[in-house]
Amino acid sequence: MSPDLLRLALQDQARELGFEQFAVAPAIESAGYSDLLRWIDAGYAAEMDYFRNRQNAYRHPDSVLAGVRSIIVLTLPYAAAKESPLDAHEGRIARYVWGHTDYHDVIHPKLKKLCRAICESDTDAAARGVVDTAPLMEREIAQLAGLGWRGKNTLLLNKHHGSYFFLACVLTNLDLPIDSPHSSSHCGTCTACLDACPTDAFPQAGVLDANRCISYLTIEHRESIPVELRDGIGDWLFGCDVCQQVCPWNRRPSRFAERPSTPLDRLSLCELFELSDDGFRQRFRKTPLWRARRRGILRNAAIVLGNSGDQQSRAALQRGCRDEEALIREACEWALKKLDS
Repeated sequence: MSPDLLRLALQDQARELGFEQFAVAPAIESAGYSDLLRWIDAGYAAEMDYFRNRQNAYRHPDSVLAGVRSIIVLTLPYAAAKESPLDAHEGRIARYVWGHTDYHDVIHPKLKKLCRAICESDTDAAARGVVDTAPLMEREIAQLAGLGWRGKNTLLLNKHHGSYFFLACVLTNLDLPIDSPHSSSHCGTCTACLDACPTDAFPQAGVLDANRCISYLTIEHRESIPVELRDGIGDWLFGCDVCQQVCPWNRRPSRFAERPSTPLDRLSLCELFELSDDGFRQRFRKTPLWRARRRGILRNAAIVLGNSGDQQSRAALQRGCRDEEALIREACEWALKKLDS
């Protein structure tokens, strides 16, 4: 099969699998590699040590697949419908989680099918699919493939699709027809995302300080959340969408992917304090919330309840003060003091 026909076949298959955008970039050395090193050296990666431990691997995609020549970049939209108001005892969850299932478990089987099609097309073909776990500069590669530009909030933006989508890549040692890069930015003088961040996590446009990012603090951070940042967390139990919510490129209704029939967009927080480790595992093991584990989610829940001012949450917080986890106890004690004030 010729490279042109193979690309067309892969593009059709990708659309059947639910991917919204399909483009191809050349596998070349990263132009933004030096920016990544400066970001790591500035301490903005926080406790995500895997960036520093694998920093050399980000220089070229051949660290992910030896002999790579082409990279297929794909986007899969996620639920982005408008939110409804929360009750005082509820916590807000980032949109990418609304579908319940961990997106890695959704996307990887689709990538395997595309990889299989590539390998069946040529006896010497090799392919590997990745979703944000390999040392790969996905957003830079997506821009190189023409799928958009990096916004001031560091996310990939597309004129027609906004930013509510997952990025995935398929690397192959075959030469596929490539797309023209997206060489311009369409953010202009807008600073809505920078101005709206509740914890001032952007020291400058296009640079994110993970130490102050609500998504990092509520998902990746394993210890106590700094007291000075807790008010800014507001009602976010898991993740944060603020810098996407205010982006003009996400405001058109046509940008909103279909809302799940039973979205995991919120949780009743007081009930969480009644869950044992086994109970939490049974309820959330197959969802993205499992990444933060019970101790992280209950820590977050206590902070949200403290911010809510809901006096009816006292019993749940007092129960949390007796938890075996010191992390949970400290957060609950802080929340009760805040309710007192």
